[in-house]
Amino acid sequence: MSGLLLVEILVAIAAAGLFFYLGWFVHRRVGEANLLSTEKQAEKLIAEAKKEADTYRREASLQAKNEWYQAKEKFEKETQEKRVELQGLEKAFSEREANLNRKVDVLDKKEKTLAVKDRELDDRERGVEEKSAGLDQLILEQNSKLERIAGLTQEEAKRMLIANMENEARRDSQRMLREVREETQRRASKESASILSLAIQRCAADHAVESTVSVVSLPNDEMKGRIIGREGRNIRAFETATGVDVIIDDTPEAVILSGFDPIRRETARIALARLITDGRIHPGRIEETVAKVQKEMDETILEAGEVAAMEAGVPGLHTELVRLMGRLRYRTSYGQNVLQHSKEVSHLAGVMAAELKLDGRLARRVGLLHDIGKAVDHESEGTHAEIGSDLASKFGEPPVVVDGIRYHHEDATQRPDSFIATLVQAADAVSSARPGARRETLETYIKRLQNLEHVADSFPGVTKSFAIQAGREIRIMVEHKEVSDQHAEELAQEIARRIESELEYPGQIKVLVIREMRAVGYAK
Repeated sequence: MSGLLLVEILVAIAAAGLFFYLGWFVHRRVGEANLLSTEKQAEKLIAEAKKEADTYRREASLQAKNEWYQAKEKFEKETQEKRVELQGLEKAFSEREANLNRKVDVLDKKEKTLAVKDRELDDRERGVEEKSAGLDQLILEQNSKLERIAGLTQEEAKRMLIANMENEARRDSQRMLREVREETQRRASKESASILSLAIQRCAADHAVESTVSVVSLPNDEMKGRIIGREGRNIRAFETATGVDVIIDDTPEAVILSGFDPIRRETARIALARLITDGRIHPGRIEETVAKVQKEMDETILEAGEVAAMEAGVPGLHTELVRLMGRLRYRTSYGQNVLQHSKEVSHLAGVMAAELKLDGRLARRVGLLHDIGKAVDHESEGTHAEIGSDLASKFGEPPVVVDGIRYHHEDATQRPDSFIATLVQAADAVSSARPGARRETLETYIKRLQNLEHVADSFPGVTKSFAIQAGREIRIMVEHKEVSDQHAEELAQEIARRIESELEYPGQIKVLVIREMRAVGYAK
């Protein structure tokens, strides 16, 4: 049994070895066949590659030959163009060279001509010098003969000639100046008269006249005793509360209030009138009534300033400036109400500015504020123009307004840069000088006329002078032997300048110089 098993195992081993050999043999044959196929395929690929490489090589060779032929043609073409260009440049250089040669020949000819002319000029210069020397000698001889004939030296003749020329030039200049002045005056008079007449017509207004006293009417004379009170306590309380003097005299049914502050005087007048109407007059009631009236006066002053600004067409004023404008309602200047005067100046300046194509609103603003300093000039140092300009600057007014207020009088030390200030000066003078606008005492009036005549009489050649038309014109008689027609023009201007520098007056003064010669004959 074991022997059979052994045989089977050996048979199995032998079969396995046979199968292994057969598999190896088959695999070897298949591998050799594949290798042969692969070698054939590789040889085929190599042959195809060689064939394709030969094709590429031939194509590349043909392309290279074509590019070479194209480059050669291009080079030959460029070479031909350069050759043509060089030929053109060579021809141009040849022409330039020929032109330069011709110019050199021309310059040589000109140089020779200039040399000839230089020699001729030298000869002429020598001839001129010789003639000049001869002329100088001849002039000296002629001058000597003229000096012997005229009896004058050369220097004297020069001075005489210069003097004659100066006199002639002065006469001509005076004649031209007179013509220009007359033409200017004709035009200026016509334009200014038209503007001023239009301005005055458009702002005609009534003027209130105030003084330093106010009169309060009484229902009867018994009221005087009640105002005085027991042992004078009522009148003392009233004067202490108002700061105004109460004058009780023999004037029937009237009491006089005296004071230089118009606002205090007006406050006292209203308070006293109310006390008289109420009938209760004692120190306590007096203090209460005066305090109430003072408060109402503050409101009235502010309202008056607002109304004035509205009537003048000047919006946007600072409240303090409006209040100061209201105070001017109770201030007078030479009897003229300052607030009314300020409104009139504002209207005048605005109309004139409009006629001259200037800023009318700005002119009205400066005109309304030009006397604002008079509201507090009794409380501050300086002129009302300086005080007013400082107030305007303090409350934010523009520089033009500040300068216009500062320089609205012609006696200012500087001249304003703006025409607005000049218009305000003119409007101020017109408003002040208008007949009836201001009161003037007889003494002041006569003194002004005498001063005018005194200034005119102080000039040499003046025989008599007369101030006429309320001092608006002065006529001056001169001696015809001492004052010529030309000198009369100069004398009128000198007298006018003297009046401007020494006298103060509203408006303008006409200076008229009269020169005449009178010939008298007698028949016997």
